[in-house]
Amino acid sequence: MDTFDTVIAGGGAAGLMCAIEAGRRGRRVLVLERAERCGKKILMSGGGRCNFTNLHVEPERYLSANPHFHKSALARYTQWDFIALVEAHGIAYHEKELGQLFCDGSSKQIVAMLLEECARAGVRIEVHSEIERIERTDRGFELETTIGPVRCESLVIASGGLSIPKMGATGFGYRIARRFGHEVLPTRAGLVPFTFDSDTLASYRELKGVSLPVSAECERRAFAAGMLFTHRGISGPAILQVSSYWRPGESVLVDLLPGVDASAWLAEMKDRRPDSELHNVLATRLPKRLAQRLCDVMALNGPVRHLRDRDLNGLGMRLNAWAFTPEDTEGYRTAEVTLGGVNTDELSSSTMESKKVPGLYFIGEVVDVTGHLGGYNFQWAWASGHAAGEVV
Repeated sequence: MDTFDTVIAGGGAAGLMCAIEAGRRGRRVLVLERAERCGKKILMSGGGRCNFTNLHVEPERYLSANPHFHKSALARYTQWDFIALVEAHGIAYHEKELGQLFCDGSSKQIVAMLLEECARAGVRIEVHSEIERIERTDRGFELETTIGPVRCESLVIASGGLSIPKMGATGFGYRIARRFGHEVLPTRAGLVPFTFDSDTLASYRELKGVSLPVSAECERRAFAAGMLFTHRGISGPAILQVSSYWRPGESVLVDLLPGVDASAWLAEMKDRRPDSELHNVLATRLPKRLAQRLCDVMALNGPVRHLRDRDLNGLGMRLNAWAFTPEDTEGYRTAEVTLGGVNTDELSSSTMESKKVPGLYFIGEVVDVTGHLGGYNFQWAWASGHAAGEVV
C-alpha cells in the first residue's frame, strides 16, 4: 500500500495550490484527478484566457452563510501573492475591466505554471484516478482508489461543486462531507443566465444576441455591467451577478439606461425632435432592435409629437425599471459556480480542517463560499488551497 502524507481529491485550482504549498514543505503529496487532465475549469475560464484574480478582492464580494469565514484565508494569501507567482513565471496579463486580470495569451499558461510548481515541489499527480472508498484510521485514512490502495495522514477534498457537469463536476465532495457528519448547506446554481417564461420569451426572443450596458438589481444588490439577450432569456455579467442573489419567485429590476432619467430625456426629445419616430429616438441610446421591440411591446409607434406625455413617461419608467420575474435559471449546465456547500461553521477558517474529523480538509468550491464574477472565485481557490497546504 502506497503511503503519502497528504492526498488531495481534485486537481483543479484549489487542489493544485494546496499540493504546491504542501509539497514545498517537504510533504509527500498525491493528487487524484478523475478527469483526463488537471485544471479543466481553468482552461475554459475567461474565454480561454483565465480571469485568474481581481485587483479588488474584498470579503464583501463573497456569499456565505458565515460572512466572516473566508476573511482569514483571503488575508493570508492575497491577489498580490498570486500575481507575484504569475509574474515570476513570465506570464503576461492585463486588466480587462473592474480589476479583472486575464492572461494576454492562454489559460494554458496558468495550468502549466501550477503543474510546473507541483513538479518542483515533488507532487505526484494521477489523472483518470479517483477515490472509491475511504476508511478513517488511528493514523489517518486508508483509501481504495482506481490506482490501488493508498494510506495518508491528511485527506483534502478539492473536488469542486456541481457547476458545468460536462467538465466532470459531481457531488463527490458533498457525499464525503455528509459521510463524515458534516452539514452541507443547500446548493444551487450561481453566476448563471436567467430563463424567461413563455410570454416574456415570445416578446423578446427575436433579440437574441443584442447586448447593452445596464444596472441589474435583485434583493437590494445592484450590479452595473453588460446584459445579453439569449434564445431562452438573458445573460451577461450584470445578470450573472444578480443571479447569485436571486431566489425563485423573486423579481429582477433592470435599468436599461443607467445614469439617465429616461422620462425627462423623452420629454426633452419630444420638444427637440418632435417629428422623429420614437424607435429612432430610442435608438440613439439603445440597440436598434431593442428600441423597435420596446415600441412594439408597449404599442408606442410613430412621431414623438403624436404620443401622449403620460405614455412617454410610462415608457421612461419602464426603461429605468424593467421588472420581470425569471421563470428559472439555466441551472448547473451553464452556471459558473455552485452556491452553498460544506457548512463553514464546521471548518477551521485558518486551515480548512474539519472540526469533526482531524486530518480531513475541504477547500475551494465545495465549501459554502462563493465569489462575485470577475476572478473572485479563483482567488478563493488559491487562498483556501494555500491555507490548507500550509498544514496538511
